[in-house]
Amino acid sequence: MSKLITNLTNNTVTNRQMENYLKGIDKSVYEKAAKIKLLITDVDGVLTDGGVIYDDHYLELKKFNVKDGLIVKVLQQHGIKIGAITGRNSPVVRSRCKELGFDFHYHGVRDKGEKLEEVLEDFDIALEECAYIGDDLIDLPIIVRVGLSVAPLDALPYVKEEVDLISSLPGGRGVFREVGDLILSAKGLLETIIHQLKEK
Repeated sequence: MSKLITNLTNNTVTNRQMENYLKGIDKSVYEKAAKIKLLITDVDGVLTDGGVIYDDHYLELKKFNVKDGLIVKVLQQHGIKIGAITGRNSPVVRSRCKELGFDFHYHGVRDKGEKLEEVLEDFDIALEECAYIGDDLIDLPIIVRVGLSVAPLDALPYVKEEVDLISSLPGGRGVFREVGDLILSAKGLLETIIHQLKEK
């Protein structure tokens, strides 16, 4: 699913090309993705590779993937809310979430399951309409409950055992983008979006 869609002909994406792009995605996962109205992500190990760099002044630095950021507005334009729930409290993460225009982002959360309940109530969204991407122990209370759960390729084994889908990509390499594209495709929107952009 991580391969770029290339060689588009006649301003459409052929069935064969789309099948190749989503190759390996189980039908049941695709059906779950079609119901999603809210996509929540962890940050460290998902939007980043999990590494933290400190300079001599203890300033924290992180590397994000621009492909993840690009899909946020597209998802929101099609009625999908975007948020982050992270266990760490990092100024650079707050800035990134704000820059991308997340609908919400919570930091320093120790009980992610409890925070999930608050979010679902605030947005009036059911569990089966929520997707979550996580990679570590702290994510399990959400992973085992939501409608669609995804882990990066390099997530811990006991996390990957619990999710609906293991991404073809490791953390920080476009996992969020991959899930975003899956949701749009499952809803029958991705081909239209590509066509509209080609016509501009």
